[in-house]
Amino acid sequence: MSTPIDLYFWPTPNGHKITIALEEMGLPYTVHLVNIGAGDQFKPDFLKIAPNNRMPAIIDHDGPDGAPISVFESGAILQYLGRKTGKFYGSTERERVNIEQWLMWQMGGVGPMAGQAHHFLKYAPMMDPPQVLPYAQDRYRNEVGRLYGVLDRQLEGKAFVCGDEITLADFAIFPWVKGWEGQQQDITKIPNVKRWLDTMFARPAVERGLAVNAEARQASYSKEQMDLLFKGKK
Repeated sequence: MSTPIDLYFWPTPNGHKITIALEEMGLPYTVHLVNIGAGDQFKPDFLKIAPNNRMPAIIDHDGPDGAPISVFESGAILQYLGRKTGKFYGSTERERVNIEQWLMWQMGGVGPMAGQAHHFLKYAPMMDPPQVLPYAQDRYRNEVGRLYGVLDRQLEGKAFVCGDEITLADFAIFPWVKGWEGQQQDITKIPNVKRWLDTMFARPAVERGLAVNAEARQASYSKEQMDLLFKGKK
């Protein structure tokens, strides 16, 4: 590649999907921080490449036919990078279908459900006034537990989600599952998941991907930042 990929990023699970993939693929990239607590996701220039005002997004200056292309949505970015490099996306149609179904499982299940668990278990009680909603907490805690049970069964006898080789599915699922404590899950009940997490954490590229601008991650937010994050208020 003659020009690094521009990565619009904040250190969240969805952002880490892409930094891990880029590091594993050995692709050069330039990070542009999108401070979601400051409202950067609503800036007109960012909305031109990410109309859903969510990061991550990329601009690949060496896109199809040599022309630049922008891509938003983390799952679509992973698929694009997998096709571009020919890496971590299987070598047969059967393998690609298997990878894609687990990628979609993360996009439609683990990400949204774990995100809601984090919201109602951690952030909602911090609101002004506090929002402690036992039904919502139980609903999302339990659904995340169910999903992790599915993952644990899938990992039985496998090094990675789709077999003995790491794939895009692992890049997508790992950044969310590593937050199991904040989702109030019992890791002792999912030993295959714990083994897989340990394997992922031990990979140097994963470590590098998680370290990208890690210092920018905030443990808590002000009321104004919470409004930006959860109510879309500027």
